[in-house]
Amino acid sequence: MPDGTDRLIVITGGPGSGKTSLIEALAAGGHAVRPEAGRAIIRDQQAIGGRGLPWIDPALFAELMLAADLRGHAEALMERDNVFFDRGLPDIAGYLTLCGLPLPHHVERAAQELRYRRTVFIAPPWRDIFAQDAERKQDFSESERTFAAMAETYPRYGYELVELPRASVAERVAFVLGHALAAN
Repeated sequence: MPDGTDRLIVITGGPGSGKTSLIEALAAGGHAVRPEAGRAIIRDQQAIGGRGLPWIDPALFAELMLAADLRGHAEALMERDNVFFDRGLPDIAGYLTLCGLPLPHHVERAAQELRYRRTVFIAPPWRDIFAQDAERKQDFSESERTFAAMAETYPRYGYELVELPRASVAERVAFVLGHALAAN
């Protein structure tokens, strides 16, 4: 792709499926990454007593994620090498659908027009590594539903999904880099 979006590589999936650990390992290996916007938004909103939390106002939470992801996408285009994303703009469309909320035109437009590499990695639900924390209040069932929503959403926007193996972080890093380098 002449616009550089082929360097933007998304890792998606349900909560607690190992995406963040994979992104952190890629960063530790010297690769450019964009962490998930949702976690930072939750921390920020909790710190100020804000309403932009998924369990208080999911539509506002989606708008805050959209703003952060738009910035992250634009910043990543300035990078010269591959950039690995913990979720992409289509995740917001999937999230809204999962919540039973309408998909605003501007979210649909962002997911359609601001592109990433066509191949997207999807982390399957994995009960053995799933854990809740201060920012992840979802249960395993919601992780499974989120996976299903992303598995439906990304192809709708023209992406091809590659499921990550249920393997160690190091093996997942090798898997992702093997695919990423093969496509370069």
